[in-house]
Amino acid sequence: MSSSTTPAAALAGSGSEPPRVVEDCLGVVQLLSDGTVTRAADLSALPLVSDVPSDLPVQWKDVVYDATRGLRLRMYRPTSTGEGKKLPVLVYFHGGGFCIGSFEVPNFHAGALRIAAELPALVLSADYRLAPEHRLPAAHDDAESVFSWLRAQTAEPAGADTWLAESADFNRVFVCGDSAGGNIAHHIAVKYGSGRLALAPARLAGCVMLWPYFGGEERTPSEAASRDAGDFMGTVLFDQMWRLALPAGATRDHPAANPFGPRSVPLHLHEADAFPPALVVEPEKDVLRDRVADYVARMKAAGKQVELVAFVGQGHGFFVFEPWGEASDELVRVIRRFVRCGL
Repeated sequence: MSSSTTPAAALAGSGSEPPRVVEDCLGVVQLLSDGTVTRAADLSALPLVSDVPSDLPVQWKDVVYDATRGLRLRMYRPTSTGEGKKLPVLVYFHGGGFCIGSFEVPNFHAGALRIAAELPALVLSADYRLAPEHRLPAAHDDAESVFSWLRAQTAEPAGADTWLAESADFNRVFVCGDSAGGNIAHHIAVKYGSGRLALAPARLAGCVMLWPYFGGEERTPSEAASRDAGDFMGTVLFDQMWRLALPAGATRDHPAANPFGPRSVPLHLHEADAFPPALVVEPEKDVLRDRVADYVARMKAAGKQVELVAFVGQGHGFFVFEPWGEASDELVRVIRRFVRCGL
């Protein structure tokens, strides 16, 4: 483990009681009673993929989008597109309950490679600050910074990233994310639709939310069933991640977690035409399925253009855990169809 704040050993050596573990999230992140946060450098306890093809026609590189905070994104560009052809830009945010993850994790790297190759598209897979060291809205703020950086690329062609200058169609920018990244995608779309996120001359053409990670104090039937069953990717784990990610003392009805909570801005106040078309993907066996279905119903009632695609027999994060599986084959086709509808 590596410590990100005051080492517990220093406090123990001063005569104080050694700190105890308050939260242990999958053995990867631990929050101690003195506020120390430790992170495991070895992620082998997680279900990581190992079969990432090395012959995909995609090149990639890492780019700093926020020099002050040292935040980076990984840019993927297909090599098989014709010279001078402009590609849609898909800005991707990884999942992990706002507590775990990076574009460097093999699962997220593999997924981005596949999306870039098969859409095809320029994919920008962005890291963001993680909780509990950086609680929400840090991740949402960092996502805004990604789009501010992207907008700056259009405003200064001479200083723009070469790949973007050569290949990006800034009239077809999409925000996409899985789980916590799907939550981020929603908040980016809301800010864009309400005029609080300026992108011009770029345009946000659509929003793709894969099993978006939303919460609420009132349990849905699927959440209650998962809690009682003790599912691995279920209510107990998701509750823990909300405790680590939300501002101290906040409940799951906080606007960052619950789009329809008592303090959330009513979505009907946003212009329906300004809110980008949205694709929501929800697996049948996901603990969040009822909450996501309710989200889609409310969005449609508020006049938003939202398409819900259900995946029978699949669970939360299936594309992340098996990016080359049959269900993932269909998922890529669904995303490709949605993106091409914006042509």
